[in-house]
Amino acid sequence: MSDVTVIGGGVAGLWAARACLAQGLRPRLVDRKGPPGPHGCSWWAGGMLAPFCEGALSEPAVVSHGKRAADMWSEVTEVTRRGTLVLAPERDRAEIQRFAARTEGHAACDADAIASLEPDLAPRHRRGLFFTDEAHLNPRQALHDLTQALAGEGVKVETTPLTPSEVAGPVIDCRGMAASADLAGLRAVRGEMILLRAPDVTLTRPIRLLHPRHPLYVVPRGSGIFMLGATQIESASRAKMTARSALELLSAAYALDPRFAEGEIVEMGADLRPAFANNLPGIVQRSAVLHLNGLFRHGFLMAPALAEQAAAFLATATTGDLFREN
Repeated sequence: MSDVTVIGGGVAGLWAARACLAQGLRPRLVDRKGPPGPHGCSWWAGGMLAPFCEGALSEPAVVSHGKRAADMWSEVTEVTRRGTLVLAPERDRAEIQRFAARTEGHAACDADAIASLEPDLAPRHRRGLFFTDEAHLNPRQALHDLTQALAGEGVKVETTPLTPSEVAGPVIDCRGMAASADLAGLRAVRGEMILLRAPDVTLTRPIRLLHPRHPLYVVPRGSGIFMLGATQIESASRAKMTARSALELLSAAYALDPRFAEGEIVEMGADLRPAFANNLPGIVQRSAVLHLNGLFRHGFLMAPALAEQAAAFLATATTGDLFREN
């Protein structure tokens, strides 16, 4: 017998189920396509737990709540805490100054500091910012580990095609874009990524390369594999990656380190990230349904805190600062 039904088996739904258990609530977790996989937006994430960097374009709530993400994820999966290095091509060095002015928690880096952090990049980059308190994880491994942790508590993902209107009792709706008919203003933002095998390149932490038109982040996945991401296109198309996007990402990676040009493309992927008008995640309350949605580019960063607030509301009927009513 369950106390709450969680619909959606992506990063938000998995965390919602875990948070319910922490509140003494027994969740039923359902997803019509089953456990996490290529069918879900979470599968294509970068896995950066970078609240300070995200603060450059996000509201303070993303920074304050995102600071806890690394500690919360470390309870269920491996988290690498080596910070984030932000760089820019020399011709775009003003981007470094603008990024620094919009963020906190960083230290300025000269060529020697960059060489100490990432020796492979030393000859090519002379200015940067280092965010020492940021972290990253492998999102696919993290989804697997979180799914297994829930299974150990007796909560497995049921392959059931449910909608909130078909459920009697409390519901946490984590369906992402599938919930757009129930959430006015929810829009799709297309994101595309590339997995590249480049054994000649050694990076130990996420690198963000600033560019006025084509910003890039590179996340090491181990064994010479790097994730290049990500485009941000206002589109509801689920088409495969476009040639233009691939060229932009690969060109930016080449600008970071020319040895990426010899890399092997392992995988290209694209999916739709759900976003509200203000690009902030939130919980929308509609009768007995809590819609946990709008995670946009902050899924792995914000899902733990958002789920915690949703579960606390169900257990105590008190709202948190991420709630909104509809």
